[in-house]
Amino acid sequence: MPRILVLGGTSEASRLARALAERGDEAVFSYAGRTLSPVTQPLPTRIGGFGGADGLAAYLRHEKVTAVIDATHPFAAQMSTNAVHACAQADIPLAAFERAPWQAAEGDRWQHVPDIEGAADALPDGARRVFLAIGKQNLGAFAGKAQHHYLVRLVDPPKAPLPFADVEVVIARGPFEADEDRALMRKHRIDIIVAKNSGGTGARAKLDAARALGLPVVMIDRPKVPARKTCARLGDILHWLDHSARLGV
Repeated sequence: MPRILVLGGTSEASRLARALAERGDEAVFSYAGRTLSPVTQPLPTRIGGFGGADGLAAYLRHEKVTAVIDATHPFAAQMSTNAVHACAQADIPLAAFERAPWQAAEGDRWQHVPDIEGAADALPDGARRVFLAIGKQNLGAFAGKAQHHYLVRLVDPPKAPLPFADVEVVIARGPFEADEDRALMRKHRIDIIVAKNSGGTGARAKLDAARALGLPVVMIDRPKVPARKTCARLGDILHWLDHSARLGV
């Protein structure tokens, strides 16, 4: 019987976990451990890193894993890269279950930048009210633009002071609605939104709100990872698991 490792942390990963549990597949769900209260999964769950690609490869061999599905966040580039190298070492098939990136539509005012540093550089010199909708990992990149007022939305309360003198923090877990994000931006008089191109529906509300309010968005493009099989739909990843993965494709 196949033994599957799901590298999780996204709504897609949770959907996949439910499907695997309903099918009775033997699978383990792995969280990186960055969220204090991760969503409970209907599969056996492990929390924490593996120790790089070599550590993950050793885990795959020890646990006799037969297939890996990378359903991590599209910006978890290091984990995804480690998964590619580890599966190659252990000769185990790998596929990514990854949402498609967002595409700008009529009325959107997006400025694309390649990375977090590019987003900080893209902010104007004059003081603005900036909604940093990028999570907690990369806030330090904006510390050099201290002239701005920042609104930061996080899943968990920060354990240490944020690197800004002028900041407000909102604790909330998505999915969010466009109406509530419009109200949030109006309340905080936001001028600019900084977002990662995560894709999906759960975090899209801020972009719909920005379009409705005519606000510019600094859009951070996804980081590059090594080539791998990628599926955007649940049915496709399950088909891969039932057919191609058995053949090592």
